[in-house]
Amino acid sequence: MKKIRVRFAPSPTGPLHIGGVRTALYNYLFARKNNGTMILRVEDTDQARFVEGAENYIIESLQWCGIEFDESVTIGGPHAPYRQSERKELYKQYSDQLITSGNAYYAFDIPDELEQNRKEAEAGKKIFTYNAESRKNLRNSLTLSKQEVEKLLQEEVPHVVRFLIPEHTEVVMHDIIRGKVVVQTESLDDKVLFKSDGMPTYHLANIVDDHLMEISHVIRGEEWLPSLPLHILLYQAFGWEAPEFAHLPLLLKPDGNGKLSKRDGDRLGFPVFPIDWIDPLSGEKSSGYKESGYYPDAFVNMLALLGWNPGTEQEIFSMDELIEAFSLDRVGKSGSKFDPEKTKWFNHQYLIKKSDEAVAEEFNQILHAKNIQIADEKLVKIMSLVKERVQFVKDLWNETYFFFEAPQSYDEQVVKKRWNEQSAEQMKSLANLLATIEPFEAPIIDQAIKAWLEENQFGMGAIMNALRLLLVGAAKGPHLGDIMEITGKEETILRIKNGIERI
Repeated sequence: MKKIRVRFAPSPTGPLHIGGVRTALYNYLFARKNNGTMILRVEDTDQARFVEGAENYIIESLQWCGIEFDESVTIGGPHAPYRQSERKELYKQYSDQLITSGNAYYAFDIPDELEQNRKEAEAGKKIFTYNAESRKNLRNSLTLSKQEVEKLLQEEVPHVVRFLIPEHTEVVMHDIIRGKVVVQTESLDDKVLFKSDGMPTYHLANIVDDHLMEISHVIRGEEWLPSLPLHILLYQAFGWEAPEFAHLPLLLKPDGNGKLSKRDGDRLGFPVFPIDWIDPLSGEKSSGYKESGYYPDAFVNMLALLGWNPGTEQEIFSMDELIEAFSLDRVGKSGSKFDPEKTKWFNHQYLIKKSDEAVAEEFNQILHAKNIQIADEKLVKIMSLVKERVQFVKDLWNETYFFFEAPQSYDEQVVKKRWNEQSAEQMKSLANLLATIEPFEAPIIDQAIKAWLEENQFGMGAIMNALRLLLVGAAKGPHLGDIMEITGKEETILRIKNGIERI
């Protein structure tokens, strides 16, 4: 079996969409599962769409996700350079090779002429394509004499190199995910391989690089499936063995209608990028999963299951478990609906799996920003009480603020429902009881309050709801005995007295 070598080859034309991250992830899982090599290649041949900072953003995003590379623009490797703009001298010779073999030709058509052809086709309710039929009537090396072509080349008249799609040919392809695919060449156009600016197009550069870098499997998005016939024909024209192909299904909007986009995230309030992105031209900021509070392993776990099915009921996977379970034959053909709530669920699962100490360490950063100091032991105890109630560490403040600061106001709805004429006297009596309890620990507090309730024949619901209101300011929070133990005796009694006065 040949050595497995795969590549993720993004273009630095903007931030990396989560669909691109999933493509990188599936390549990574496939490579690691098969003891293969993972390559990062930057395809920056489209200089007109190049965006400053996008390449670094892509690299940082993949690092945050834990997707590692064996060869890349930063690591190097035996097939360096891995940035296509640094390989541009290389592509010219392959373009020339196709010209020489008769598989490509020079096209000297100026943009205005092509635009006129498009307009004429539209007027006749047709679509203009540069193909086997139209090329016979256009300005190219197929219609011009050899002398005319040489003269135009010597005069450096702007031109492109187009692939010569063979006529009346059936292109038979195999896709690992979709099976046999057959296309007639009449439906294909003569794509540009080499541009007038001296740069190759994606089609030529990626074929040449995949061959030279010995790529065994091309795992990429479904949007590249229409380009597969051209790529297969290019491999045949060069006389090279083609890699195996696998075209991944689309990530769909939450309602399933169309491809997931940034606008869907903006509209529905969820990120579509792995980390924050600031547009260098407009300054517009797009939120990322990292800054939104997601754990990278939760994010990766979620993405892995959008299109791939492990064949079991298991949903929570570590990266090692994903590598062990992954196979391309369990990737589906149809698009996968993105579910923002399920994504939060994954993060919740990873948060509750973390130790109380680890969550406390993360939450302490939020407390430090608020200039709140607390003993580690006490904070760990608080985390044990509340971490299962939240999806993100950033949400812990809303579940714990009353441990760090006394109520300044009291929920009016709760006061109306839970506070009555007897409440003040009952709370004063309870405060006197609490003052006598030693040690001031939850089990002992609970036992003393239970005995006091029975002795006075008070209903537990009425008393405990009123007490929670005084300690927290609202009808929320964990077990009251735990709140009082952590808050401490003096602070508990002070909150009861202050609450009675204010209500």
